[in-house]
Amino acid sequence: MTTHLPIDDAIPDLLAALRGSGRAVLQAPPGAGKTTRVPLAMLEAGLCDGKIIVLEPRRLAARAAAERMAQTLGQHVGETVGYRVRGEAKVSKSTRIEVVTEGILTRMLQSEPDLPGVGAVIFDEFHERSLNADLGLALCLEVTGALRDDLILLAMSATLDADPVSRLMGAPLITSEGRSFAVETRWLDRPLGAQARRLDALIDLVVQAERDTQGGMLVFLPGEGEIRRAEAALSKRLPDRCAVRPLFGAMPFAAQRAAIAPADTGRKVVLATSIAETSLTIPDIRVVVDMGQARRARFDPGSGMSRLVTERVTRAEATQRAGRAGRVAEGICYRLWAKGEEGALAAYPPAEIEAADLTGLALELALWGAEPGDLAFLTPPPEGTMAEARSLLTMLGALDSNRRMTDHGRALVALPLHPRLGHMLVQAGPDAAPLAALMAERDPLRGAPADVLLRLEALRDLRRFQQNRVWQVNTSALDRIKAETKRLRKQGKTNDLSPAAMAAFAYPDRVGQRRKGDVPRYVLSGGKGVVLDSSDTLAAAPFLVVTDTDGNPREARVRMAAQISEHEIRDLFADQINWTETCSWSKRDRRVVARRQERFGAITLEDRIWKDVPEDAVAQAMLDGVRDLGLRLDGASARLAARVELVRAEGADLPNFSVDGLTKTLEDWLLPMLSGVRNADDWKRFDLLPALRARLNWSQTQELDRRAPGAFVTPLGRKVPIDYSGAVPEISVRLQEMFGVSRHPVIGGEALKITLLSPAQRPIQITRDLPGFWAGSYADVRKDMRAQYPKHPWPEDPTQADPTLRAKRRN
Repeated sequence: MTTHLPIDDAIPDLLAALRGSGRAVLQAPPGAGKTTRVPLAMLEAGLCDGKIIVLEPRRLAARAAAERMAQTLGQHVGETVGYRVRGEAKVSKSTRIEVVTEGILTRMLQSEPDLPGVGAVIFDEFHERSLNADLGLALCLEVTGALRDDLILLAMSATLDADPVSRLMGAPLITSEGRSFAVETRWLDRPLGAQARRLDALIDLVVQAERDTQGGMLVFLPGEGEIRRAEAALSKRLPDRCAVRPLFGAMPFAAQRAAIAPADTGRKVVLATSIAETSLTIPDIRVVVDMGQARRARFDPGSGMSRLVTERVTRAEATQRAGRAGRVAEGICYRLWAKGEEGALAAYPPAEIEAADLTGLALELALWGAEPGDLAFLTPPPEGTMAEARSLLTMLGALDSNRRMTDHGRALVALPLHPRLGHMLVQAGPDAAPLAALMAERDPLRGAPADVLLRLEALRDLRRFQQNRVWQVNTSALDRIKAETKRLRKQGKTNDLSPAAMAAFAYPDRVGQRRKGDVPRYVLSGGKGVVLDSSDTLAAAPFLVVTDTDGNPREARVRMAAQISEHEIRDLFADQINWTETCSWSKRDRRVVARRQERFGAITLEDRIWKDVPEDAVAQAMLDGVRDLGLRLDGASARLAARVELVRAEGADLPNFSVDGLTKTLEDWLLPMLSGVRNADDWKRFDLLPALRARLNWSQTQELDRRAPGAFVTPLGRKVPIDYSGAVPEISVRLQEMFGVSRHPVIGGEALKITLLSPAQRPIQITRDLPGFWAGSYADVRKDMRAQYPKHPWPEDPTQADPTLRAKRRN
């Protein structure tokens, strides 16, 4: 190790910490040299007898780190330093440092928890907070506590937020100051408009930066699609001396190595994803152009699995990217956003465990025999997402009803696939390999109809599809699918199944049945609804298996599906198809509908009328009808409710008779009274008064009648209902019926509001002071009324007259 790197100054303290406690957290910025220097220093210091396992988040980083360390030792990869990634390994009996991708460690731990032959585990680039790294550290911490107190653990982070990791591990924090040259940051003058073509703006910025600067250029883009389009555009606009080299994770290793190698002649322009942020060293980079976007793993409701989504970079990521320009000399970083937008950027990228699909994690924990709370996770997995993951695993048969691992689950955990796809491969056999590889990849035929069969055909006859100028054919994705297919064909036993039947194994909750109507809408066996484009070739299919949607939570649009027959559904899911009896309220029909249905989940294969439905089931369903139609209080029922609410407001112990209170307690008082009520017309005729009265016991009724009587008894002995719906209780009564009343009636301390009516039942006077009315304005009323109603009595002194409802006798 001849060249001095910044990390070298921190290595003595790091080795001392590891000797003292067996654990440490090393914080060192990108370019400090931690990835390649630290493992070699630990080996040279003889800290452990066993292997040193170094975890890298990406295959390219794992290979590059192993090659660099082997080169430092003057050896070939596979001797003292080797690597293992999915599908490839270069190790030997003499290997002491083994660089692996994160999933490899999980398999090692699950196979032999005490990690025989391993002396240390290094978690490199832990700040990226991948799901596998979080799980690996949590498992290793438990192993050191229960089985291997001699196992050395080291987490290395490129961010300044390493304190939480240090506290979790109970380990000292060692910090290395990176040696970096000054980097000038240049922003846009103003934010890009909402309609701006961001990639076009980036290409213009790269062309400008090439004219204004010198040295290698590193351009950050979110993914392969943007890189390919930028590569095509820049090859026409940059000078011939510029070598444009793409760099992304799915590239062949030889092409990745060429991208990070020094340029032979001229100027190198590397178009890279976030793969180039921290874990790779690209020589001679003096200019960075940052598009300001990154792809992260997020749970995609459309596919039911984790997918990469495009998001804005965080401030930590932007800082790391800019730092790449100051590794060998002073540099410049161009940012495709305005300086004023910096404040809206999040500080750090989120941990994958917070937003990703946790089905794989739930399966690993079941195999380990632990609950999430039993392990030391830096960020605990969200409970809701874990519950969904376990529910899916139970449906797939990977977990039993007690959430314990089944033999089938053990078969799934051994496969390098999402459990959905692993289940399909195990059940359907090697013929399902192309479909499994296809569904694990992004759609290779953008703009094509939804039919999965088209994609499978493209794998067999790509030339035909490349001639189609309407669809966008992703040949790189197809190449990856073909390569994955070869590897997966070794799994399972051959079965004679259609692609749709195979897909149904992966998505038993996404078997869809077409609803009635012209628009191709489908209800899925899991209960959700989806819609197809009306022009799609599958629009008339009675049954589908939906493998991908746009993820809309209300009604998702189908992006990929396969037509399946009812016969196939019955064959595949015979043990899950059952006859059920349903009695429910139909909003559309406005009545209770009782059916006997043969169902697979939420879809109905056969439907019959349920003729002998019990009355209590009808009444229970009608309660939903009442909630739908609304509780109607009018006439006598409204007056009773108003009386109860008035007295209840005064502190009496009476039930809640407000519309809201009655609606919330329908099962308590209305359900027993609904016999014979089945539809909206029956409910319209239903008399609520008996049911409301029955809700009051004898003592409550007595108190109600005492404090708020239901009627006023006139001098003639006739009961007139009192209306309590207004500010004060009131009645309407014929004026002649109140003759002889010299004291105004009072209810609950309130003067009764009386509307006095003419013989024709029209209001004459409203009063709360009847004696005052007799002594005052009655004389004017008498004068008018005698002319209009001469046959009725209008005495001069009504207080001395007898009440009556009759006209005068004829002489």
